[in-house]
Amino acid sequence: MKSDAVIIRHCHGLDEMRACVALQKEVWNFSDAELVPLRLFVVGSKIGGQVIGAFDGPSLVSFVLAFPGARNGHPYLHSHMLAVRAAYRNAGLGRRMKLFQREEAIARGFELIEWTFDPLEIKNAYLNLEKLGAIARRYNVNQYGITSSPLQGGLPSDRLIAEWWLKSKRVTGLLETGTRAPFETLKKISVPGEIYAWKASSQDRSRAKEVQDRNREEILAAFADGLAILGYERDGQGTGSFLVGRWNEPWSYGPA
Repeated sequence: MKSDAVIIRHCHGLDEMRACVALQKEVWNFSDAELVPLRLFVVGSKIGGQVIGAFDGPSLVSFVLAFPGARNGHPYLHSHMLAVRAAYRNAGLGRRMKLFQREEAIARGFELIEWTFDPLEIKNAYLNLEKLGAIARRYNVNQYGITSSPLQGGLPSDRLIAEWWLKSKRVTGLLETGTRAPFETLKKISVPGEIYAWKASSQDRSRAKEVQDRNREEILAAFADGLAILGYERDGQGTGSFLVGRWNEPWSYGPA
């Protein structure tokens, strides 16, 4: 599908909110108990959050859901979910959704959008770090417990926290030039391209768990040393690597 034919706008009314709930179920295949319910989409849209949809004609094909938060007196947005229907992936729609989200947030005075992502998901890491310019310097171990989503493969739901400083030189420069600013890579932490197959296989899931355990230890140690994840690279075999260094901009709202 061509994502450039898709219209991105705010979702309105209960029918469009219900479509978000249905797409959430389609993308993650959560059990009903783990779905974000309709009422939270409604609440999010009414308390200063974001419920943004992408529409191909009348059909919802993507949504992003965000809630307002505050840290040490500073307001920010927590982007809880970004879903893209399978037929519309790998065509830039996810990035378009995030850029729409950024412009809307800036227009309302926000400087920061945060979200969490699975450190074992190679495509998401590349989008967040290389295409959007987010950084990561916090890590939550097993944030949601063991979930029912097949995408998690029965592993602990470890999450990196993406910090997207909307007006930082890193982000504005990347969006203006299409190139991330260079930095000194002090450490690389790799995720094998086979990780998806290992998570999906009961016989090989232990190998995915070994990668998760090793990377968790290395990432937490790097963060304890004051380092940040600033980039991501992929090789011809599909292996992804976090690029760790020191961020030289002062953007921070203090400890979480």
